[in-house]
Amino acid sequence: MIKGKKIVVVMPAYNAAKTLAQTYAAIPMDIVDEVILVDDDSEDETVEVARDIQVTHIISHDSNKGYGANQKTCYTEALLHGADIVVMLHPDYQYDPRLIGSMADLIATGVYPVVIGSRILGRGAVANGMPVYKFFFNRCLTLFQNLLLNQKLSEYHTGYRAYDAAVLRNINFMSNSDDFVFDNQVLLQLMNKQYAIGEISCQARYFPEASSINFRRSCQYGWGIVVNTFRYLFHQWKWIRSDLYK
Repeated sequence: MIKGKKIVVVMPAYNAAKTLAQTYAAIPMDIVDEVILVDDDSEDETVEVARDIQVTHIISHDSNKGYGANQKTCYTEALLHGADIVVMLHPDYQYDPRLIGSMADLIATGVYPVVIGSRILGRGAVANGMPVYKFFFNRCLTLFQNLLLNQKLSEYHTGYRAYDAAVLRNINFMSNSDDFVFDNQVLLQLMNKQYAIGEISCQARYFPEASSINFRRSCQYGWGIVVNTFRYLFHQWKWIRSDLYK
């Protein structure tokens, strides 16, 4: 806990057997109250490893439902477990678990209701192994959204996020995509509710075992960003109404 706030870490997992133990060992358990791992029907021993290292709560999907659907289960369970602060941490050891305390503290002290770990703040993204084409499209899509949405985020595509539980209760995340664009839709929902979004610098690691989508899926994701940005704008302009922004 921090300042009496219960901190729950959620880990959306898929084929994370090789990196899960290392990630879990780095979680600051002196402040984290519970860890919930949701396995999206992995083809490896992710669940077995989770049991071996005694992850607090393990939930298994009976079929592969997608990254967004995994997060829906993560957040629903965290709220059911009475979380005050929910931190999403990928179990592939790409993001540094030691930043959980800093992210949660910004929420617990009321500085921000949402904090994201940005790989772009600082100068280490490509040096740490981010593929050049991903860095390029990250910057292009971020510029595109910042200009259209009148925002100043350093990136929209990080998978390292912390939320005040009240925020998750106040957005309709269950209506979001079951795929990778889920993360971006959440940010749009936060902007729709006018929540301030804080950022801290997070140097991500890139190595063969770290999860990553291929070029084709990256292009699909990028197109999804464009479509959802205009859908959000059309909703704001009252041209169409979307259940995502209830």
